[in-house]
Amino acid sequence: MREDSCSREHMHDEIVKSLDKGTMIHTQGLCRIFEMGKNKVCALHDVGITIKKGEFVAIMGPSGSGKSTLLNHIGLLDTPTHGKIFLNGTDATGLSKEEKTAFRLNNLGFVFQFYNLIGELNALENTYIPRMLLGVDKKTCEKEALDILDVVGLRDRAMHTPAELSGGQQQRVAIARALINKPAILLADEPTANLDTKSGEHIVDTFRKLNRELGQTIVMVTHEPFLGKKADRIIWLKDGIISGKPTI
Repeated sequence: MREDSCSREHMHDEIVKSLDKGTMIHTQGLCRIFEMGKNKVCALHDVGITIKKGEFVAIMGPSGSGKSTLLNHIGLLDTPTHGKIFLNGTDATGLSKEEKTAFRLNNLGFVFQFYNLIGELNALENTYIPRMLLGVDKKTCEKEALDILDVVGLRDRAMHTPAELSGGQQQRVAIARALINKPAILLADEPTANLDTKSGEHIVDTFRKLNRELGQTIVMVTHEPFLGKKADRIIWLKDGIISGKPTI
């Protein structure tokens, strides 16, 4: 048992050493098997990806190909059946539940299909909630939230509630909220699914701006080829396996 433990530690050390300093996300042999009664469904099979710091990457593939499952693993919202996940040099699969929660709050920003804004709060307040969770004082939170809203083009709408904002504007508030803690990685799961084509394109253009001007590392799941093409590159998935060719 001790030899097996030493072997695993040696393998772990070798993986860490092999990662380039510019690597932000690295998965190795990532597998996720869901048990559905007596049946087992393999959502991810031996997935290995590497995403560099400052890259804007789109994950694409047919419905049920494992796109959101992969993003959930990168975001530490799910635990792989097998495999390793390294985020910004940290072996994330080795973290405890509490450590994963802290890591997400400090290193990851999330933008989902649904905006999940609090209706009673204005755009400014919705933006700085994650900052307050870190114990930052209100005055600093407000200043930083205004700065982020300015970046996404909504400073003049800071005092408006979600009901007073369009769908595209609400999603930009959600992006500002995801950025408020200055995450190393921004993850977006079908962020344009509830928007019209023009608003959806504006959201992805906002991601492109953040990536180019701030050097933000962004991973976005989308089913729209014209939006995926705005990323630096596309990772194609089919049946939970990385595909070298378009699968849509």
